[in-house]
Amino acid sequence: MQHYSYKTHKTCSIQIDFDLDEKKAVHNIVYKGGCEGNLKALPLLLEGMSADELVQKLSGITCGFKGTSCADQLANAVQDAALKSNK
Repeated sequence: MQHYSYKTHKTCSIQIDFDLDEKKAVHNIVYKGGCEGNLKALPLLLEGMSADELVQKLSGITCGFKGTSCADQLANAVQDAALKSNK
């Protein structure tokens, strides 16, 4: 299992930490900052989900005028991590 930290952009959260296992499933998602209720729920709902499915479900979700969201930032982070783990 590989650990990743991702600095978010244009969101209330400032960082997302998570692990990606050898089958590219996501585990142990932890947000720093942000809307506490939503960011407690996302890790519970997404635990063990494949990187591909997570990216498909969360990419493009926006929050207000920001053009992104904490969910969208997680999709970006997981997509980047999955690509790096292929190398």
